[in-house]
Amino acid sequence: MLAKLREWTDSHNPKWLALFRVALGAILLLRGVAFLNEPEKFRTLIIDNDLGNYQDILMMTIPWVHIGGGFLIIIGLFTRFAAFIQVPVIIGAIIFVTSKRGLYKAETDLSLSVIILMLSLVFVVEGSGPLSLANYFKEEQEYEKSEEEAEANANP
Repeated sequence: MLAKLREWTDSHNPKWLALFRVALGAILLLRGVAFLNEPEKFRTLIIDNDLGNYQDILMMTIPWVHIGGGFLIIIGLFTRFAAFIQVPVIIGAIIFVTSKRGLYKAETDLSLSVIILMLSLVFVVEGSGPLSLANYFKEEQEYEKSEEEAEANANP
């Protein structure tokens, strides 16, 4: 099943999708950096959403999940995994933050969070695509394998 999905996405992954992959990764990476640069604002956001019991673990994990995942998504390495680990964080942000701030207030990031969630789900399915480090490594490995086979055939 996974092999068929991977085969299908490899053949149906347009190059322009890399632009959205890089944009998603950059947004996540910058969001993680923003959380680290403004820890008091981030702590207040956690406490205001009745997540104070988990304050320490959330303050340590969420920024690094965004930074690490965003970087991997940008370069296109382990993209499915990096996008997958973003999904629970983004769903939590949508549920907890939006429920406290309200859906129709000007300062909600609901639309951006939903777009990021949708893009993350797209890249969980699609993977990194042809313009990625993963694809480069895959092609390099195939090239080396073909070189070894050609050398083995030339020297009986």
